Amino acid sequence: MASVTPRYAHPFLPVTRADLQARGWEQCDIIIVSGDAYVDHPAFGPVLIARFLEGRGFKVGIIPQPDWHSAEPFKALGKPRLFFGVAAGNLDSMLNRLTAQKKNRSEDQYSPGGRTNCRPDRASIVYAQRCREAFPDVPVVLGGIEASLRRIAHFDYWSEKVRRSILFDAKADLLVFGMGERPIWEIADRLNRGERVEDLKDIRGTAHLINDAAMKAIEADPAKRAADRDKVVVLPSYEEVVADTRAFAVMSRDFQMETNPGNARAIVQRHGNRAIYMNPPARPLEDGAGAKPGDTATVAMDELYDLKLNRVPHPMYKEPIPAYETVKHSVVLMRGCFGGCTFCSITEHEGRVIQSRSAQSVLREVREVRRMGDFRGTITDLGGPTANMYKLKCKSEDIESRCRKLSCVHPGVCENLQTDHEPLISLMKQVREEPGIKHVFIASGVRYDLAERSPEYVKELAAHHVGGQLSVAPEHVSPRVLEKMKKPGIESFERFQNMFACASEDAGKEQYDIAYFISGHPGSTLEDMVMLAQWLKEKGKRPRQVQDFIPTPMSVATAMYHTGLDPLKMEPVYTAKGLREKRMQKALLLYWNPEHWPLAREALRLAGREDLIGRGPNALVPPESAAEAARLRRAGDSGGEEQGLATNAWPRPVQPRPSGRTGGRTARPGPRGRQ
Repeated sequence: MASVTPRYAHPFLPVTRADLQARGWEQCDIIIVSGDAYVDHPAFGPVLIARFLEGRGFKVGIIPQPDWHSAEPFKALGKPRLFFGVAAGNLDSMLNRLTAQKKNRSEDQYSPGGRTNCRPDRASIVYAQRCREAFPDVPVVLGGIEASLRRIAHFDYWSEKVRRSILFDAKADLLVFGMGERPIWEIADRLNRGERVEDLKDIRGTAHLINDAAMKAIEADPAKRAADRDKVVVLPSYEEVVADTRAFAVMSRDFQMETNPGNARAIVQRHGNRAIYMNPPARPLEDGAGAKPGDTATVAMDELYDLKLNRVPHPMYKEPIPAYETVKHSVVLMRGCFGGCTFCSITEHEGRVIQSRSAQSVLREVREVRRMGDFRGTITDLGGPTANMYKLKCKSEDIESRCRKLSCVHPGVCENLQTDHEPLISLMKQVREEPGIKHVFIASGVRYDLAERSPEYVKELAAHHVGGQLSVAPEHVSPRVLEKMKKPGIESFERFQNMFACASEDAGKEQYDIAYFISGHPGSTLEDMVMLAQWLKEKGKRPRQVQDFIPTPMSVATAMYHTGLDPLKMEPVYTAKGLREKRMQKALLLYWNPEHWPLAREALRLAGREDLIGRGPNALVPPESAAEAARLRRAGDSGGEEQGLATNAWPRPVQPRPSGRTGGRTARPGPRGRQ
């Protein structure tokens, strides 16, 4: 083990031939190629998959952020015995590089020193092609959030066109979608037993290509009703959805109806004389240690977080990796989300069934964090995709398996949903009572419509787990926009605000909720944004981090953006398309900032609300001053853009996930969910 320094508890995954020699290996069984730097931490999806496979006995190497300009870097570890696993990283590579205004981001949080250009655009495609070029006879398996959310024909915001399934362009053998542990284990196990990759056509959570003859057989007798349980759902073809936005909306709707693993059917979509065939989603992981600990047919949450990881970047890096700095002292409790927000792709990727770790597993990880050399007693987040869905589930597994609703909390909380926060409250108490733990903060966003059902949780949160500011995401105030978002009415947020304020006062603490909002979301007009700006001023709020809606692949809101139709109701929906209107909507949210006043005035005039331009108590922005007019003239003369009008701050500090929350909202990197 000469290549591993003594201060690390576990050998890092091999990244060079020297590492293979140090382990006494001649060859890797599996090589993972990742668009992220190699951070040996459970928040980094490709690494967690690699460690999971290693924990089950495979020899696994990793090639992080290879130079993609030739195939040579993909030969760094030699030829894998079983397959290459390819992932773009914790975020879609296009989202990772470009903002909602289609400008280059100044930082890549998953790269050393935050450097940009460490991965190619559409990294999954490029990496898969290079793997094939390096070793043509080795199977290539796509995974990660980029592949997962581009598995069918999809609207690509950055090119402004509908692209075909990523599997066609990547020319990989299989695509793993959703959370990958179950399917990747079955792929590895069956290949190891001697099966050919061509025979792996029946694995849940995977997609593959089929020929024209197989597609015609399916088209001859497709599923037509929900009761057709044993038939295949045929989506409108790629050619149809390119030519007809209504067909695209139908595709989005039909796809969404097949996301519950309890009743989802296989899906197929024709692309010319071939088609992509998607098996039903993988089953959720078992809670805790699972029903049969040690049984390889079982994959449980505790197994993942009991894996041997060093929780630090590989020592080859000399610069900090920003994403790691965000999450290194955080602990994830669960995965999945039953919220069904249309701008978010968590449900499409992580699933709607909440999968929770046992308290014992969480405490074991807390003790691991406590032993880290730079730990000073503060757990920075105890959460997941949301802060407070731990252990929440349907009251009946039978009802859950048959349900075809896309949200358990919209338009109201389902009567079958168990919303007891007591297991979470108990766990929070146990963590903060651990020796050496001084503070345990909740940085993940709180789902306030659930929290208001548990006054005890709000009291516990306010008294012990908020460092002065609490992240909450009401997103908007307009009822019609919130309906398109599938978010609760603003009244629910206001009730939670009052509960939190009272609980903070009772705890003797001065604390504030930090509310996050989205501008430019489908359904939101300038009039709706004026309503939101007025609400913000009335409440004395001055948001500093505003998310400009980004149409990311596969989300329902993206279908609205592209088609002008709500695919769930097939009714028209207004969408701000031009970059300038998107900037105007954002400027209204930042009404208090002088840099945004010119665009805010333009927006108010277009909305017919010039009465809000002035110096009275109800005005949002003041009239243009002579100095401001002169500054804008100078900017125009120099060919520049008004200062601040195209500002795109890095996404809001919602505690992230390795799979990244990528539908409309951009999430920071973090320990929530995975690819």
